[in-house]
Amino acid sequence: MKFLLVVIIFAVVTYLAIRWMQDRGPGASPAKRHPSRPQPPSRPMAPDDDESFLRDLERKRRKQARDAKPPEDPTPPAPPAPTPDS
Repeated sequence: MKFLLVVIIFAVVTYLAIRWMQDRGPGASPAKRHPSRPQPPSRPMAPDDDESFLRDLERKRRKQARDAKPPEDPTPPAPPAPTPDS
């Protein structure tokens, strides 16, 4: 009976030691067992990767193109004046 108790205690200690070594990993930093939520990028996002930035840029470009056009005159041009030669 004492032998069985010694074997169980040895097994538990061995299991905990192996688990601890796996958590430490080769770089001595704890390894993650459960994946966490994806974290936002730690570096700034490039403007060409940002959908809202691109949408706003396109909206501004269209507005500038629309404002740059000369306004169309809805009235037709007047007919040329008759010349005294005719």
